[in-house]
Amino acid sequence: MAHQSRSFRITERWRIPLDGKIFGWLPILPMVAGACLMVLPTEITGFIAAAMALWGSVIILFLAGVRRGLSFRTPGGPRAIQLVTMMGFFLWGLVALVLPPVPALWFLAVGYGVIAVIDPIAARREEAPLYFAHLRPVQMGCAALMMLTGACLASFS
Repeated sequence: MAHQSRSFRITERWRIPLDGKIFGWLPILPMVAGACLMVLPTEITGFIAAAMALWGSVIILFLAGVRRGLSFRTPGGPRAIQLVTMMGFFLWGLVALVLPPVPALWFLAVGYGVIAVIDPIAARREEAPLYFAHLRPVQMGCAALMMLTGACLASFS
């Protein structure tokens, strides 16, 4: 066996890198589109709500994987809170997948709101990239707002 252990050094910047901007905001665009499309005739709002709920669930499930991946690079190794958070994101996404579309949108709005709050905390604790401290509140806040908008418009259409 070549290596029993290794050390590494990570230098992070406060500035959001270009790939962070691109891959951070691209997944939000379908949520914005879905919320905007909810003003169309009521025959298709059910389909749009279902598509938004599916996409929102998939993104939260993906974020569970992101959180797990980040734990591999945490100084000192994965922390229990990272594993609990990862499982929380994963279970949140799974529950949203089995809920009917409109309740799923309400549920996802809360989930994205939670992520907007806890990811900056994780960034300060060296459990996530430093730039998550200012990207996630806006990015996940936008996702929460789009889910909330979709849920409201679907509920009243």
